[in-house]
Amino acid sequence: MSGGGDAIVVLNAGSSSIKFCTFRRPAGALERELRGQISGLGTEPHLAVKRGTTVVTDRTLGDGPLRHDAALGLLLDFLAGELGGAHIAGVGHRVVHGGLEFMAPTRVDSQVVERLEKYVPLAPLHQPHNLAAIRLLLERLPGVPEIACFDTAFHRTIPEVAQLFALPPRFAEAGVRRYGFHGLSYEYVASVLPALDGRAAQGRTVVFHLGNGASMCAMQGGRSVATTMGFTAVEGLPMGTRSGSIDPGVLLFLMDELGMGVRDVERLLYHESGLLGMSGLSSDMRELLASDAAAARVAVDVFVYRARRELGSLAAALDGLDAIVFTGGIGENQPEVRQRICTDAAWLGVQLDDSANTRGERCISAPGSRVAAYVLPTDEELMIARHVAKLLG
Repeated sequence: MSGGGDAIVVLNAGSSSIKFCTFRRPAGALERELRGQISGLGTEPHLAVKRGTTVVTDRTLGDGPLRHDAALGLLLDFLAGELGGAHIAGVGHRVVHGGLEFMAPTRVDSQVVERLEKYVPLAPLHQPHNLAAIRLLLERLPGVPEIACFDTAFHRTIPEVAQLFALPPRFAEAGVRRYGFHGLSYEYVASVLPALDGRAAQGRTVVFHLGNGASMCAMQGGRSVATTMGFTAVEGLPMGTRSGSIDPGVLLFLMDELGMGVRDVERLLYHESGLLGMSGLSSDMRELLASDAAAARVAVDVFVYRARRELGSLAAALDGLDAIVFTGGIGENQPEVRQRICTDAAWLGVQLDDSANTRGERCISAPGSRVAAYVLPTDEELMIARHVAKLLG
């Protein structure tokens, strides 16, 4: 990245990787320059970066495991060399949970980080690493605005009745309610849908964010009115390693009758269930679709069935359906999964164009289909960069 001007850096710090992008703002427009990640943290760290389709670097970092703080330090040094004459105008962070307190992108200081700590138990896979990256950059880049963008914020338009569990009010007052996640992805889809289909943008649309983490969102006029994830990011659809919704009585049985402790149950729900747990083979939908194993077929069948059930529920919340949108790694790249979901949704008015679906075209519904169906690549990084640019002015 050569030349002057300023740059916006977007970070998504996870448990075993740090994903990042850089954007420039020539004449006020956002242009992505670098995209990459440091993967294999804790095992064999690897840095891979591209500028467009050109590989900038693809190499192993060191001879052994790398801690998050050391990896971020190496990343900052790398970016300093790639930025050339540009300086970092701001850093945008994906933060999974903002609760009811943080309902919009927020400039972060040490006090804000402390307030965000209370949401760690609600997003144990993500929140600790999100906050650790912010703390380090507050130290390493003093004076550079650090902006937190929240996956929960988009869902604050959900009606109160859809947020509540059937528990005594004191629990809702203590924060036990449905929050919803993947909000930055849904916000991006809502932002680009008007240019694709004004009727869908203004009407009743269900978005399938299907990936290693999977959820669905019902949108009315581009605003969230219901979603499948709730208090935590383990509710709803089965995922790569997460169970999705499960009868709470099962958890009581696991603890009372099978002697499992709280941490054992947590590990089961977050790391040993979902596609991996059902198949016993993999958390990767591509591998399961290619497998002849009966357990792999069962895992895919359950995933598709749950998506079908949730679509009916979300259509009910919308009082009908005008469009569906597929996004995320599975949603964008697995035509078989899309085909099965759309076929199951024929009763709602979805008529699939099989050829368009196989080719991965933007519109995959047949001409005359009462409900339109689309495939839209999500771009959470660009959504975060937009928020940072807006706050920077």
